[in-house]
Amino acid sequence: MSPWRTFKVAWEGLTLNKARSFLTTLGVIIGVGAVIVMMAVSAGAEAEIADQINALGANLIMVMPSFTRGGFGPGARRPPGLTFDDMDAIAQNVTGVNGVSAEQSTTQDVKDGSTTLEDISVVGTTTDFTKVREYALAEGRFVTDEDNDRANKVVVLGYDVAQELFGDQNVVGQSVKIGSTKFTVVGVMAEKGMVGNTDYDSRVYIPLTVVFKKFTPARFGGDTIRTLYVSAESREAMDDVMSQVSTVLTRQHGVDPASPDFNLITQDNIIDAQASTTETFRDLLAWVAGVSLVVGGIGIMNIMLVSVTERTREIGIRKAVGALKRDILTQFLIESLVLSLLGGTLGILLGIATSTLIGNLSADLTPVVDMGTVLMASGFAAAVGLVFGIYPAWRASSLRPIEALRYE
Repeated sequence: MSPWRTFKVAWEGLTLNKARSFLTTLGVIIGVGAVIVMMAVSAGAEAEIADQINALGANLIMVMPSFTRGGFGPGARRPPGLTFDDMDAIAQNVTGVNGVSAEQSTTQDVKDGSTTLEDISVVGTTTDFTKVREYALAEGRFVTDEDNDRANKVVVLGYDVAQELFGDQNVVGQSVKIGSTKFTVVGVMAEKGMVGNTDYDSRVYIPLTVVFKKFTPARFGGDTIRTLYVSAESREAMDDVMSQVSTVLTRQHGVDPASPDFNLITQDNIIDAQASTTETFRDLLAWVAGVSLVVGGIGIMNIMLVSVTERTREIGIRKAVGALKRDILTQFLIESLVLSLLGGTLGILLGIATSTLIGNLSADLTPVVDMGTVLMASGFAAAVGLVFGIYPAWRASSLRPIEALRYE
């Protein structure tokens, strides 16, 4: 029998009961759709995380004190932390950088007349902050080296803070109180919004030395800096810059290079850590979706066995008039494959539609449907039809014509 004739007979067998055929494919539809949605959401989440981390600044290297040296037990030596001298040493001795900045944060109330904003993040920083973080000013100026040298009480407001305190008034030159200290507003940052869990528009920026002097008691670290930020000129230069920074700080602190008292962290490190967590979750969801596909395959095998039983006399007649064993085997394998591929196609459409809907409903997540995932899901669907269709097809092809004709 020709392949086309075999396919036509198989298709006629499936269309005899359209509702049953469709219900049989539901397991495959759900499984394939679930695979595509889960992979798309996972890929979208990874991309969103990477975008948010990269929005902190291009080619960023974070330098932080290491708390693994000395510990916190009796007699333990606290790590020396980072200082202004460290920042200056990096700026003067490390090549291939756009800028170096330091940050130290505290939380204070910010007041203007009768308006009080509670628990505002006050960031003490240095001149290169806007370069390192790629953060523009809307008006005025940013903190300067002179402001830090003289501990000038000046402040640059985040966009939302400026709006809440002054509305549409001219902000530069106004005065605000941070805690109990009066500051002069010298600038307003451009609108940036949320980056990760940080609302940059709801922060204010002051000279780092003022944070040390007014808001950080000596017993809680004095003038030590929690984080230094180094921006490399390019991604290709990052490894060289990190090596230089490590060498400079090792010399500055007089520590063993094999056991430094500081850590260097890049955006790639953070992205990789986040991606590892996302990948674990994705693998779990992929297994769940895989179980759905297996359940769908079992459903196909069950219906095919029922179909073989119902069509026993038909099989006997076909064999009696000359159909070969391979013709019957091929016919039922085709029926199984058609069911699974039909379910896979509908599952792909369902997965893409659901991913698009999630993207439209979510402001923070855009699922990414990858063609590789679609092809993988299609392959799984075909494999399910083939694997779970073999036994029913073999059983149909093994029926003896006389016994099949006697079957009622």
